[in-house]
Amino acid sequence: MAGHGTDGHPHGADRLCEAGDRVYSRAVRRGRLPRRDAAPVPCLLELALLHPDPDDMDWLVPTAPQEVMTRLLRGMYDEVSASQRRVGSAVEAFEWYAGLGRQVPPSPAAAEGPAIRVLDGLARIQAAMDEATQACTTEVLTVQPGGIRREAELSEGLHRATALRGRGVRMRDLYTHVARHGHGLMSYLEQMGDAVQARTLDEVIERLILFDRTVAFIPANAERTMALELRHPALVEYLGTVFERLWRLAIPLTAPLPDTGIEGISHREQSIAALLAEGHQDAVIAERLGISVRTCRAHIARLSETLGAASRTQLGVRIAQTGLDGFRGAAVTPPGRGSPTAR
Repeated sequence: MAGHGTDGHPHGADRLCEAGDRVYSRAVRRGRLPRRDAAPVPCLLELALLHPDPDDMDWLVPTAPQEVMTRLLRGMYDEVSASQRRVGSAVEAFEWYAGLGRQVPPSPAAAEGPAIRVLDGLARIQAAMDEATQACTTEVLTVQPGGIRREAELSEGLHRATALRGRGVRMRDLYTHVARHGHGLMSYLEQMGDAVQARTLDEVIERLILFDRTVAFIPANAERTMALELRHPALVEYLGTVFERLWRLAIPLTAPLPDTGIEGISHREQSIAALLAEGHQDAVIAERLGISVRTCRAHIARLSETLGAASRTQLGVRIAQTGLDGFRGAAVTPPGRGSPTAR
């Protein structure tokens, strides 16, 4: 439910302006509010977050937060469905063009190898990675999603990393914050020394390995038993740009995570709160942050206790009131803690 908003309020219900958030939160707490209080925020009426009280038109009543969340989820589902339809159309077009391509003599550039190659099976993936490693001369960029890296995974690529370090190749790795707790990763980085730089984010994109800005590898299925080897310059450049932007946002592994500024709430719980505010289920949140569903629910329970929420619906309201939804920069103390900024 994106919406266009009115002049000065060009946003949707998924990203309220500060004034709109303040007025809507007050309406939820009180059950209704005078129409004049909503005059500075016409976006709330346009987005159907407030509507006239049928018993007294001079007052406005709020749409229930759970109903707003349902609308947002429905909108997200529609967007995903539309994207899937576009992908299906693109695949059909790709197959049509591929059929035409078989009727045309190959160009000189095609002799250099396909721009996109599907690698089916771990053996083929490993062989292609070894080949790219041997040809690499300057840098390797990797994105490693998930949580704590298993030692078996780290050992699997250690021979490549060691060979690259021996040739003076520089490596930069992106992980989730959860990976900081893995002893295997710390041991691996100690072995690699200055050849590897590592940074972390709350969540990262799917796995990516990029050699010399010329060839990239990404998974082709959820099980990672298939991969795509990409050599198309535009695709590789795009992936390199994505990596650089994530790298600038990430926190060096040697630096501590920023404090939330809210007593009793950790950085991870702040990330979970923001994803809850977006309407994600526990399993989705756990996957995106690289933690187990059980750990995720334990953090949600602590969030509820800290914010004084007795239900998931109330937790959503508390998250919005304290700014933990991630759309405001200033952190405040949870309600009931005596903070003058708590709404």
